[in-house]
Amino acid sequence: MRIGVYPGSFDPATNGHLDIITRSSKLVDHLIVGVLKNGQKTPLFSTEERVKLLKEVTKEIDNVEIECFSGLLVDFVRGKKADVIIRGFRAISDYEYEIQLAQTNHSLAEDIETIFLVTRNEFSFLSSSIVKEVAKFGGDVSKLVPTVVGDSLYEKYGINRRRNNE
Repeated sequence: MRIGVYPGSFDPATNGHLDIITRSSKLVDHLIVGVLKNGQKTPLFSTEERVKLLKEVTKEIDNVEIECFSGLLVDFVRGKKADVIIRGFRAISDYEYEIQLAQTNHSLAEDIETIFLVTRNEFSFLSSSIVKEVAKFGGDVSKLVPTVVGDSLYEKYGINRRRNNE
């Protein structure tokens, strides 16, 4: 059985993340979305909230599991008996950083491979930071994130906004 891990902070999960999750779930028998718990950053959503949101938006994908982790990614991957890490590229600007991560992970665990999926064109500009900025000022995030994530963003920022100006 091929087990893959798609790691990230997912603060918040975007439609780009969901696209990578959906596509990578077809490449492995079981996909674990690893939500990074990073004590050095202060995310907008707690780890528990990010896990809950991801579980909600992936509930229709049978072979996807959502878990949080901290520490080295390769240790988490080994602990889950996975053999592949899945990463997404949005643009050429991501390339250098992603290659460095993949090479570091390979130097720590030669038996774990990294697979890169190129983000679809319609999501290539999308980042969690951009989504948070748009939501913070009451902008329409309905094309950027799943509905439940958008609603949670507006709630976090104390914005009473119906999606699509309804």
